[in-house]
Amino acid sequence: MADTKPISPSYLDMPTMRASAVLPGAGAFDASPLEVPCQDFKFVTLYITYTRGGAGGAVTLRIEVSPDTSGNTWYRSGLYEPSAVASGSDATSELQREFIKYGSTAAGAEYVVFGPLVLQGGIQRMRIACAESGAVGTPGTCAIRALFS
Repeated sequence: MADTKPISPSYLDMPTMRASAVLPGAGAFDASPLEVPCQDFKFVTLYITYTRGGAGGAVTLRIEVSPDTSGNTWYRSGLYEPSAVASGSDATSELQREFIKYGSTAAGAEYVVFGPLVLQGGIQRMRIACAESGAVGTPGTCAIRALFS
């Protein structure tokens, strides 16, 4: 029987968003995260491998996107919380930039799938900066691959 798997960029390529490496010390984020073009895609699923460096280890992701093909303008997705509506008064809803944190549950490598995330219209590039946010004195190792579709 013939192979019936689809032939598409999402099937053939899973770009590296972060090569497997020790996270920066003292809770700092990666200084130069890899930029990956992602125009024409609607979704991304992240495949994360994290190995803690010490008990209580955790990794925080700062996912950023750009509507430009070059330059240094980056945006983060936001969390939105609507306020309560009451008759006769205006309401204020909360909007804040979002970080994603994964806390380890074991000493060995842990494999986590996150997504799919919706890539809003016009996104040209994506990057992910990571930081040790648990045991900042003993940073762990993190690697991320992406599946765009």
